[in-house]
Amino acid sequence: NHVIQDADQIMVTLKDGRKFKAKKVGADTQSDIALLKIDAKELTELPYADSDNLKVGDFVIAIGNPFGLTLTVTLGIISAKGRSNVGITDYENFIQTDAAINPGNSGGPLINLEGKLIGVNTAIFSKNGGYQGIGFSVPVNMAQIIMQDLIAEGKVSRGWLGVGIQDVTAELAQAFGVKNTKGSLITKVMPSSPAETAGLIKGDIVIRVNQRKVKNSSQLRNYIAEAGAWADVTLEVIREGKTEIIKVTLDELKSASTST
Repeated sequence: NHVIQDADQIMVTLKDGRKFKAKKVGADTQSDIALLKIDAKELTELPYADSDNLKVGDFVIAIGNPFGLTLTVTLGIISAKGRSNVGITDYENFIQTDAAINPGNSGGPLINLEGKLIGVNTAIFSKNGGYQGIGFSVPVNMAQIIMQDLIAEGKVSRGWLGVGIQDVTAELAQAFGVKNTKGSLITKVMPSSPAETAGLIKGDIVIRVNQRKVKNSSQLRNYIAEAGAWADVTLEVIREGKTEIIKVTLDELKSASTST
């Protein structure tokens, strides 16, 4: 999104030299994803991988247009998964890679060695504006959900649980009698929210959403948002040292909301 958000006109140039005026189908500033459409024939679809199955250390290839150098290809590995609290977007679940990514790579694909798309290159961490070994990509699973919402509704509809959350520190883990710091602690339950309706209470520690393990509060926030408005989700929580299963029907996140 940051590449095209202020553009009066968007042009797409293909490898064979053809140029097309692109239509912006929609954009999501909270994830920095934009969806474009061109009227062209003889296009080859890039197959998708399942970004949830990626492993740290897997080899990846980044393709882009750094500094105007068209179709530059770089090789690296996945340095980390689920990277959040980077301060780039509101919803962060980045794949971190050391494949060289520079200004001009944004929007380009991050692919695996099978040629399947695993992420959309978005940003770099740099003190000098250039490559320093840390680049970030939006996972393709997340990008697909956003794309489908933009096509269907013209906007992204995110799920809302109605809780305040924080990470489980070592001190909190000891205080609540849990073995480790995995999960997300509920610090507040909003009145008349899906969380209150389902019976969640302050002090619950959410450790799974639909069988997906929750490592921290950023991950819980992403899982709830990705599930979408009105979705039924199953939460596994630790309450007073015991595990409980709670089913919740989410509401829709309002853009001004500060809670999960």
